[in-house]
Amino acid sequence: MSSNVADLLATELPQEKLVDRLCSILNGYLEPAQVADCLRAYHYSAKAHTGQFRKSGEAYICHPVSVAIYLAELRMDANGIMAAILHDVIEDTSVSKQEISDLFNKEVAELVDGVTKLTKLNDKSRAEAQAENVRKMFLAMAKDLRVIIVKLADRLHNMQTLGAMPANKKRRIAKETLDIYAPIANRLGMNEIRHQLESLGFSAMYPLRHNILKNAVKKARGNHRELINTIENALNSRLKQAGIDGMVIGREKNLYSIYRKMLTKKIPFSDVFDVYAFRVFCQDVDQCYRILGLVHNLYKPIPGRFKDYIALPKANGYQSLHTVLMGPYGVPIEIQIRTHLMHRMSESGIAAHWLYKSEAQSAKYQDSANEWLRDLMEIQKSGVDSLEFIDNLKVDLFPQEVFVFTPQGEIVKLPRGATVVDFAYAVHTDIGNSCVSARIDKQLVPLQTKLENGMTLEIITATWARPNPLWLSYVVTAKARSGIRNYLKNFQQQEAINLGQRLLEKELESLSINLQDIPPFRIQKLLKAFNMHSMDQLLENIGLGNKMPFLVAKQLHHEDANATKSELTPATQTSPLIIKGTEGLVVTLAKCCRPIPGDPVIGFFNPGRGIVVHLPECRYRHEARKKQTNWLDIEWSHETEGEFPADIRIELLNQRGTLAMIASTISKQDSNIENVTVVHQDDRVSVDLITLTVRDRVHLANIIRKLKQLSIVLKITRVKA
Repeated sequence: MSSNVADLLATELPQEKLVDRLCSILNGYLEPAQVADCLRAYHYSAKAHTGQFRKSGEAYICHPVSVAIYLAELRMDANGIMAAILHDVIEDTSVSKQEISDLFNKEVAELVDGVTKLTKLNDKSRAEAQAENVRKMFLAMAKDLRVIIVKLADRLHNMQTLGAMPANKKRRIAKETLDIYAPIANRLGMNEIRHQLESLGFSAMYPLRHNILKNAVKKARGNHRELINTIENALNSRLKQAGIDGMVIGREKNLYSIYRKMLTKKIPFSDVFDVYAFRVFCQDVDQCYRILGLVHNLYKPIPGRFKDYIALPKANGYQSLHTVLMGPYGVPIEIQIRTHLMHRMSESGIAAHWLYKSEAQSAKYQDSANEWLRDLMEIQKSGVDSLEFIDNLKVDLFPQEVFVFTPQGEIVKLPRGATVVDFAYAVHTDIGNSCVSARIDKQLVPLQTKLENGMTLEIITATWARPNPLWLSYVVTAKARSGIRNYLKNFQQQEAINLGQRLLEKELESLSINLQDIPPFRIQKLLKAFNMHSMDQLLENIGLGNKMPFLVAKQLHHEDANATKSELTPATQTSPLIIKGTEGLVVTLAKCCRPIPGDPVIGFFNPGRGIVVHLPECRYRHEARKKQTNWLDIEWSHETEGEFPADIRIELLNQRGTLAMIASTISKQDSNIENVTVVHQDDRVSVDLITLTVRDRVHLANIIRKLKQLSIVLKITRVKA
């Protein structure tokens, strides 16, 4: 790709000049009929975007044409170019996907739809909306990798024309670029576009830090020029002596990578920039290893800093030899050795498929990308929500690989810090779900063992084994985390249903009822009362402890008994129930908090006392909850009648006849005093605790209001614990 593409995209040229530039590039590699189709797509898109302008003031059509120019430089096929020109018409105009399919072709329509954001996400947070859009893009990517190529080109041009945006929107777009799109470009091996996205994103996200670092690099570069020339001359001289046709280039460090290294390693700029970086290019792989030997003879290698990405390529297909040497004056030298083809592939990544169609190696990048997408789609199928999908994606976008071997000698790449469980899931989900142990280099090891380069692993499985929730605390790969969560979610649900069924059948058996003999309409009536959709949902709630099996059994029995009575005898008057759904059970009101009708209440089953009813704020409830698991959500029956004790604390002026006045007022409100306790008394004030009977919460509120009207009452409160 030509070096002036970035400048071209950022230049505000009239749309006609942009189209002329696009056509001149397309004429270099497409058939005339295909160029005509692209031109037709331009006229259609220009008409659809008529009257629309970007923040910078230029006609909107300039944006999709600029994106198409970038893709034309990558020698994208005609359908990809048309999709780039049309990529915003579904999102920003009234044009539909079907219309594009009819006017152009289905393939173009699918590509445009894949790039188009989801619009009806008003009920979701910004994070959820972003996650949904990224997930939609990945689903489209799995069908056609051109979707992400178009999207990355679209994002690059948006970043290059970000100047007109408000500061907060700039930062939001820049953060999204650095978090999602630059790592995707890296994962797909597209280093040229990644570096541009990182540089633009860093500049927009942290403009002050970017400028300070840029000036520091410029200053340091001038100071180091002499040393750089010395090293370059020494390397070139050694290659010439060995008769190798190689090329040495000083590698310019990316500002964002310098910033990230300073941030993560907590080191000053001088420590990062003191490492001199060079690339050595040659003709074939054999020469790469010969050059490695030459540079190791020239300068001493630093132990542990050599990486062979030719024999063991990175997950994105990247190949090169990396070594760090101790150069002249004790300065570290970082050298990358690769063939010219490897370099072209590392810059273009999956785009090499169109740039170098004759090169068999471009297929490796395609295969690598497709393998990664297959893993992501497997996670997607497990039913995770969008935010979890993004979390899993980020784990996969920032890998530092370790390479381990299967017993058959196959290489498995995993992120740094991966464990035996991650390896098991990488081999196959079923192996991960049933692993119990492993052998590393024929030695038994636990599942949480972290893997290191060169290990040979053999996973030991068992038919009875299942994933342990504790695994989630140490697995690092998205595939393992998703597989464990998915299995546990389904397993726990089914286990709860089975347990719920056993518990309910046991309770029904004690009432001489068989679950299979209960008519479906009675079960439906009960499900409706519980606001549930299916018997499995009810059984799951019983198994999880949200519904008590004896209560459900009693209610089914009650329905059965009521049905029998209505068939045999006239309905008889029964005493009203205090608590809904407790037919046939003893209900006890707790004396510690004295709940009355109208109060919110909770209860738990006590084998000796039946259902014990408490107020939610009762102090005893916190203690009891530690011991009891049988807590129930309950409520008062509408037909509740009778008198219930309630406690009030009253502060009175300590005068003759005050207690008689209080008793008289309470009596006039149709209530009785059951007990009076003097809590505190002095010459001026008396504090009394009074237990009185009330019908419900409203009745008590009326009594308290009347008492507050008395001049002798200083303060009055209800005692709930």
